[in-house]
Amino acid sequence: MNLENISYQVKTLAHQVADFIMKEFHGFDRVHVEYKDTNDMVSYVDKQAEKMLVAKLREIVPEAGFIAEEGTGTENKGGLNWVVDPLDGTTNFIHGVPNFSISIALMEDQEVIFGLVFGMNLKECFHAYRGGGAYLNDQPMVVSPQKVLKKGLVATGFPYVDFERMDEYMKILMHMMENCHGLRRMGSAAIDLAYVAAGRFEGFFEYNLKPWDVAAGVILIKEAGGIVSDFQGGSNSVFGREILAAAPGVHQDMLAVVQKHW
Repeated sequence: MNLENISYQVKTLAHQVADFIMKEFHGFDRVHVEYKDTNDMVSYVDKQAEKMLVAKLREIVPEAGFIAEEGTGTENKGGLNWVVDPLDGTTNFIHGVPNFSISIALMEDQEVIFGLVFGMNLKECFHAYRGGGAYLNDQPMVVSPQKVLKKGLVATGFPYVDFERMDEYMKILMHMMENCHGLRRMGSAAIDLAYVAAGRFEGFFEYNLKPWDVAAGVILIKEAGGIVSDFQGGSNSVFGREILAAAPGVHQDMLAVVQKHW
């Protein structure tokens, strides 16, 4: 499998689908919004973008299955799978906030071997593949060299469906607010992770996430020299519904804070 060639083809595809999404963004009418669950919204833009992605990804790697947010395609148990979020940041999109992304990953069994996050507002394409390094618009990128959490900028996401762990979560937020340069909530976990890989954020943490939210970001950060774990410090960050990703110099400090309160 030629991951470099796959990377080139997926980058081209992401640009094409991003053009469609941005065309629909200008003049989008909220009458088209549907609710999958409380605060979990979708529109024809998400659905059509996913169909476009899946159709072409099938051609790029015919033997791969799909784990996709809007349910297109079938998972290939124990083999290759594309993990696709056609529009990460749907709430931003619906409200006219120009911060959302396309997230595409290729997994081999439980390992992410390729990942791409396309931030449409700034036309930034973050991509990485196993052993090939990480790139932003084809320029190499690395995580932050910062070794002191107090001098770092941290990103997170706020609960919008599962509020059972709010007390614990608020304690973590309070500690982070008091012990870093600031907290950011961008509204797209894929972009948050890409920004960690690019050295813009020192770290990111969130719970109750899905594989399509994080899979691409995991390999971006690893190939950029960062560390990705779950809240226990283990490796189950794609399917474990919780993730802590950071530059090596601050990962342990962030993990200690999370573990103290979680």
